[in-house]
Amino acid sequence: MRVAVISPDRVLFDGDASSVVAPAFDGEVGILPRHAPMVTLLGKGVLRLDGGSRQFTVAGGFLQVADDTVRIITESATESSAGPTTG
Repeated sequence: MRVAVISPDRVLFDGDASSVVAPAFDGEVGILPRHAPMVTLLGKGVLRLDGGSRQFTVAGGFLQVADDTVRIITESATESSAGPTTG
């Protein structure tokens, strides 16, 4: 699916991803290809693409899913390094 991560000053990511996990205002939301259309407010936290291979620290904004495209419009975002994950 197509994913765009956009902050007020630049586009941080615009490309394909197999999964998105985002910090919604009331908990995390997971998005996979062919997800139903939706819009949600973002909270503060880590946005993870492709199981965490790319990560962004985001604060505020919204997430929209439509036509197999995920748009994350955030008030503040920085790319963070993907550290090791523990299960």
